[in-house]
Amino acid sequence: MRLAFRIDISWSTYQNGDMLAEPFQNAYVLTGPTGSGKTARSIDMATELGAEIISMDSMTLYRGMDIGTAKPALDEQKKVPHHLLDVLDPWESASVAWWRKRAMAIARDIEGRGKRVLLVGGTPLYLKSIMYGLFPGPPADDAIRARLNQVAADEGPDALHRRLSRVDARAAARLHPRDLRRIIRALEVHELTGRPISEWQQEWSRPSSPSADNQIICLDPPRELLYERINRRVDAMIAAGFVDEVRRLKQVGPPMSREASQALGYKEISAYLDGRAALDEAIERTKTRSRNFSKRQLTWFRHLPGCHFVHPDLTFAGWRMTIQSTLV
Repeated sequence: MRLAFRIDISWSTYQNGDMLAEPFQNAYVLTGPTGSGKTARSIDMATELGAEIISMDSMTLYRGMDIGTAKPALDEQKKVPHHLLDVLDPWESASVAWWRKRAMAIARDIEGRGKRVLLVGGTPLYLKSIMYGLFPGPPADDAIRARLNQVAADEGPDALHRRLSRVDARAAARLHPRDLRRIIRALEVHELTGRPISEWQQEWSRPSSPSADNQIICLDPPRELLYERINRRVDAMIAAGFVDEVRRLKQVGPPMSREASQALGYKEISAYLDGRAALDEAIERTKTRSRNFSKRQLTWFRHLPGCHFVHPDLTFAGWRMTIQSTLV
């Protein structure tokens, strides 16, 4: 059940304290883990703010990936203009820099038309990029990546993770041994610059201002409630035709890109369609992976200064008290 939600206070008097990087200084952010209720809240917030929504989700970029990514429904998109939805095919790739460049252009256009910007989504690196910009790391080197991918194919991802531990223990401790894409990037940066990527990122992570304001709202349900919502959402996805959606993606076009294939549930349902898992097993794996992902998201958000954590089911009075301290 959706709770009534209105913001009838003057957001235009808000002073942001320079928390977000240009051109997002006047934007608002609604973030939180998967299953926390961002979409429903975002429609209400955007309506009250007179805002347009820029999706801050790395998976809703992809056409045809609707059910599994919990993309806003068409009627929700009609209520409020949405940007950066359905802009890539599933076999295409998108980096943080690619997304940020387009989000910046869209934000400038929205503000140029006298509207407000509301960024909505739960991709932590996207949020970090609009808070601090992007660290000046080197561009991708195809030769290095091909060589490291071959090592992973011959010796397994663990071999690269051990190599990373020797040159950048902090990055290795943060990355899962199977997170091959980020491990390769960390090794690539070290090889090209002679400096560990964690050192680059430490410089990148210094905010332009020490202020911690409420420009960034992070929905933070109690853990048991969040997990219950995630489980119900996966069941609803299956009932809505998620299996057929994955089947269509497998039948149309080239294979999904490495980035798109990381979307929760697609790998698991694909295993069922290939006969490598029973449907019940694929569903349970999707639920487990989604719960684990939500936990990692919250860990990310808690390390970002400026995120103001709120219960997603607050009544209007609660929201008013939450946001009141940002007004002058």
